[in-house]
Amino acid sequence: MTPGSEASWPTGPSTTGVPSPRAGAQAPDPSDDKGPTARRMILGSQLRRLREAAELSRAEAGYHIRASESKISRLELGRVKFKGRDVEDLLTLYGVQDETQRLTFLDLVEQSSQPGWWQKFNDYMPRWFDDYVGLEEAAARIQTYELQFFPGLLQTREYARAIMTHGLPEHASEAADARVRLRMRRQRLLFRPDAPKLWAVIDESVLYRPIGGRDVHRAQLDQVLELTSMPHITVQVVPYERSGYAAEGSFTLLRFSEPELPNIGYVEHIAAGVYLDRADDVELIGRALDRLAVDAETPDRSRQMMLKARADS
Repeated sequence: MTPGSEASWPTGPSTTGVPSPRAGAQAPDPSDDKGPTARRMILGSQLRRLREAAELSRAEAGYHIRASESKISRLELGRVKFKGRDVEDLLTLYGVQDETQRLTFLDLVEQSSQPGWWQKFNDYMPRWFDDYVGLEEAAARIQTYELQFFPGLLQTREYARAIMTHGLPEHASEAADARVRLRMRRQRLLFRPDAPKLWAVIDESVLYRPIGGRDVHRAQLDQVLELTSMPHITVQVVPYERSGYAAEGSFTLLRFSEPELPNIGYVEHIAAGVYLDRADDVELIGRALDRLAVDAETPDRSRQMMLKARADS
C-alpha cells in the first residue's frame, strides 16, 4: 500500500565514538536543515548515548525526571516531544555542565517542537502518518515496493484523486481534496537541491490498472516516464512471471545520512502504519529489496515496458 494511502483513512544504524559526558559530550547541531521529526530522533539518540556513557539505566533516568522507564525509551526514540525542563534535568544527571553544550541541546528541543509544514493537514490524516511525512522529508534514500499503485511521490493529481475518492472524483469531499493536496506537497522534496534518491519497484500489474480511467492512466504513465529521466529517480518493474516471490505486500525503507538516525521500514495497512527500526527487521527488508532488484527488469527495460503499456492503453 502506498505510504499515506489516504483512501483507507477515516474522514475526520549504529554510532561510534560515544563521548564521556564528564569529558564534554558532543551536542547535536541545531543548524542542520532537518524537520522536527528528524530533530527529535537526533536529540533522543544523543541523550541515549549520554545516558549509556554515564552507565545509567532508563529506569534511573526516568526516576530523575519523575517519569517512567517507557517514557525515557520513547524520548530516546524521538517518538514524543521533549520538554526543556526534562532535558535540562537529564543533562545534569548525565554530567553535562558546559553551558554552551546545554544551550545547544535546549535550542534543538525548541526546534524539534516547531510544527512541520504537514501539520496543517492534521485534521485530514491519522496521527500515525505524521511521523512518516517527517521522516520522508529527512531521508537521504527512499526505497519502496508497490503492488497496486504507482508510488505516491510519483502520482499525478488526478491519479491521486481517483485513489482518494475510490474512483468517484466528481464526489470528492473536503477531506479527500486535502489529502490530494498533502500528497502533491510531499512531492516537492524530489525537486530540492538535496533531493533524496528514490528507488521504486512496482509490479507489472500497476502498468495496466487503469486507475481513474484511460486518460488519467496515460497521463500517469507519462509523468513516471518523465520523472525517471531525472538521475535521482529510478523505477523498476517486476514482470508477471517473477511477481510475488520477493515480498508479500508493499513496504518502504527510509535511509538517512546522519549516523544518529537508524534506517526505518514502514508498512501500512488499512488501519495503521507500522514502523520497523529493529536491526533484524531492517535486515529482512533489505534482503527483500535485494531480491526485488534481481527479479525486476533493469531501469531501461522497465522504461520500455512503461512505453509499451502507454501505447497499449
